[in-house]
Amino acid sequence: MHEEFMFMDWIVDSHVVPHFVSYGFLASIVVIIIALIVRGAMALVPRGTQNVVEVVAGAMLQLAEDSIGEHWGRPFFPLIATIFIYIMVCNFFGLIPGFVSPTANLNMTASMAVPVFLATHYYGFRVHKFSYMRHFFGPIQTLLALPLMLLMFVIEVISHLARPLTLSVRLFGNMTAKHQLLLVLAVLVPLFAPVPILVLGVLVSVVQAFVFALLTTLYLAGAVEEAH
Repeated sequence: MHEEFMFMDWIVDSHVVPHFVSYGFLASIVVIIIALIVRGAMALVPRGTQNVVEVVAGAMLQLAEDSIGEHWGRPFFPLIATIFIYIMVCNFFGLIPGFVSPTANLNMTASMAVPVFLATHYYGFRVHKFSYMRHFFGPIQTLLALPLMLLMFVIEVISHLARPLTLSVRLFGNMTAKHQLLLVLAVLVPLFAPVPILVLGVLVSVVQAFVFALLTTLYLAGAVEEAH
């Protein structure tokens, strides 16, 4: 069976590039163009696109500093803000007729969840060196509590390995459900519900991007904080 040819399908060596790949690249181009536009029109009094971008950037910076602390919040800010803006743009594609949201594909969401998982443990070992392993043994770390420490280690390892799975499946499931719900509502009430449907789609798109960025922030905060 062959997938239906849709807008933005790319053909390479007689093979159709998957939608989540082509739209993922398109989202990257959109984000880069917006960044260049804002950079070229910087003003002391922000307006237009610069004002919107500054509001988003300010919110992400505050999220990073409030969750991780001022020392590590600002270094992690570019990663967190990029994740939020990129996912939000990808989500918005699903609201445009003829377009497909790349985040409605599990491969796309996993490609963002796995780097977050790797970055979490990279910075954990970078900050704490081998002492980072103390995060996995629980609050009581004595010889008498060795059995409990081993149990906590197994539980922590499983929970950390589940993080990329939950991150990717949560975003994929919500965006797929949103897409199907909007289609059903558009078929049932095509004349009276376009505006509420679009408002609901925008709300879901922003919330899911924020949830992914928030969880990323919390994972990074847990990695660089001191073990208790």
